[in-house]
Amino acid sequence: MNVVLAVKQYVAKMIEESGPGMKVLLMDKETISFVTMVYAQSEILQKEVYLFERLDSANREVMKHLRCICYIRPKRENIEMLCNELRNPKYAVYFIYFSNVVSKSDVKLLAEADEQEVVREVQEFYGDYIAICPHVFSFNITGTARGMRWDPPVLNRVCAGLTSVLLSLKKCPMIRYQNSSEMAKRLAETVRQVISKDAGLFDFKRTDVAPVLLILDRRGDAVTPLLNQWTYEAMVHELLGIRNKRIDLSEVPGVTKDLQEVVLSAEQDEFYANNLYNNYGEICTRIKELMEEFQKKSQSQKKIESIADMKAFVENYPQFKKMSGTVAKHVTVVQELSRQVRAYNLLEVSEVEQELACQSDHNEALKRIRTLLGSDKVRDLDACRLVALYGLRYERHQNNNTVGLMEMLRRRGVGDKHRMLVKSIIQYGGEKSRGTDLFGQDNPMSRTRRFFKGLKDVENIYTQHRPLIYETLDQLFKGKLKEGAYPYLGSSQLRDRPQDVVAFMIGGVTYEECLAIYNLNRATPGIRVILGGTTVHNFESFLEEVSSTGIESPY
Repeated sequence: MNVVLAVKQYVAKMIEESGPGMKVLLMDKETISFVTMVYAQSEILQKEVYLFERLDSANREVMKHLRCICYIRPKRENIEMLCNELRNPKYAVYFIYFSNVVSKSDVKLLAEADEQEVVREVQEFYGDYIAICPHVFSFNITGTARGMRWDPPVLNRVCAGLTSVLLSLKKCPMIRYQNSSEMAKRLAETVRQVISKDAGLFDFKRTDVAPVLLILDRRGDAVTPLLNQWTYEAMVHELLGIRNKRIDLSEVPGVTKDLQEVVLSAEQDEFYANNLYNNYGEICTRIKELMEEFQKKSQSQKKIESIADMKAFVENYPQFKKMSGTVAKHVTVVQELSRQVRAYNLLEVSEVEQELACQSDHNEALKRIRTLLGSDKVRDLDACRLVALYGLRYERHQNNNTVGLMEMLRRRGVGDKHRMLVKSIIQYGGEKSRGTDLFGQDNPMSRTRRFFKGLKDVENIYTQHRPLIYETLDQLFKGKLKEGAYPYLGSSQLRDRPQDVVAFMIGGVTYEECLAIYNLNRATPGIRVILGGTTVHNFESFLEEVSSTGIESPY
């Protein structure tokens, strides 16, 4: 099960089926992301694809010497634009591929528009999603709900994307869902309806143990998206933001023009592939080792003592920059991460976050939060996340002082909007909404496991937390996941322990959860998990997610 490979194979097959000769790849605003996430432009150029165009681009030239590979989503507006294209074709012939199931009526419209008979092929290739890495996919949708219910267009899009993932992996699963979530149940039912309607498409070779689709709700664990991160990929997304593998560094002090936007891709960047799950300290060490190795090769005696020295070193050696833009890129990124860690006191902030998520000393936590809220170095954003974490963690505590902390936020000048969002987060992920035993309060064994987890990882206090999804999947594979909390849809039940699981999170996943699934796959031979979410969150995008629900707090 590999979603990157699945989409790559679809694209390779399109190019192969279009035959020899110069080609143009015609896409819509969404499929262009599907393709560029798995293929570098240089790779596709090697396959005789010399032009990349958008279907909605008004100024495309007529190029009758090119063969057109058209890859689009089967949406009404795309069908209309493609019909107009076929009435006045700009290219010699067209090979049309839809990223999902297309209706017969839409195919008929295309046939009627093809008066010049330029269409050679119409097929469905089910790559209707963004493959972030082999075990993670997303739809880049922030804002799934209105209150506690689906926004209908988003439900349709998510269902279409999720069924396309199943088709691309050739899986017809049994479905389980988080019982405390009406949205999870609704999505489960909608997916099952599509599978029943298109039963022929899902008629795959049966396996000994049926795959499982597990549908979860972000409300079940609102803690994970609130935490600062310390592994490379997660940290970059938290502090700089990753959008379709691109990072905007234009606001970084002193950044050179060629590094104002960089791409981090494990497929094309060996250093990133080898280090994306390493922690902050290890990344700094790896870059320093790489730079020192080059110094030896270039017989340079300059000593590197800090990240700032590394950056200066790269800038002073143009030939090194030319040979190794990858190193220049990562030095710039880590330099900025380091600047923010120091400027915003993130080590101390994160230490308190981890204590809130993993420990249960209320008085000590409250004392440390108050100290940080009084510090000028702590950003308002981090002050808000600390209060939100406290509100979730000690919601039931007899001495809960969320009201007092909210007053401290007001006194330090945090605006009404962000103070209201803190309240909304506590409502969004609070006990009544989540329906999960997030902090192990109802399960002594779970609480004990978390305590020993904290002791075992005490050498790195910044990564004590383990997302709830890890424990949920661990219980699933052991056959211990409670049916009352995660029922099957329909009468069928799995007797054996599952081997292949697609876990989907309504409301978005995080890179911390991506790492948890990566570790679970590596630690448990014979099982394979693919993780998907409506988007991949950092704290700021999670605030947008909560804000879009329109939930109001009782505080």
